[in-house]
Amino acid sequence: MIFKVVIDKEKEESIVATIHSKTELIDEIEQLVMKDMIKDQLPGYRDDEISMLKIKDIECFCTEDEKTYAVYEDSKRYLIKKRLYELEEFLPEEFERISKSAIANWKKIKRFKVQLSGAVDAVFVSGYSECISRRCFADLKRRYDL
Repeated sequence: MIFKVVIDKEKEESIVATIHSKTELIDEIEQLVMKDMIKDQLPGYRDDEISMLKIKDIECFCTEDEKTYAVYEDSKRYLIKKRLYELEEFLPEEFERISKSAIANWKKIKRFKVQLSGAVDAVFVSGYSECISRRCFADLKRRYDL
């Protein structure tokens, strides 16, 4: 195996690995690389494509059928291979938990919609809406004077 690092501030950062077969070591290296890239981008999976999603453009993270999705500004949902509690560890401060199954980007919320049942939905810029739990809404109301 050959390991080579080239430092060139003029070029875009990239990591290329040429391998004979995928092993546990390669999986660990991939996880380390992706973990470092997560600072401002996150890989999202949709159909047969992997897109690097800018975290600041994600409206909401939600779970459905034990899978985590990112709702992007274009209203598309991308599968994320992380759990919500893992995302909470590194997301910027504008992301906050709004229910057991969702984390919202406060900068992307357009308005709040009160349902007849008393439940409150966060409506995002793209039109996507997510229910805010009563407990989380009470905390958010105190914190932001809503």
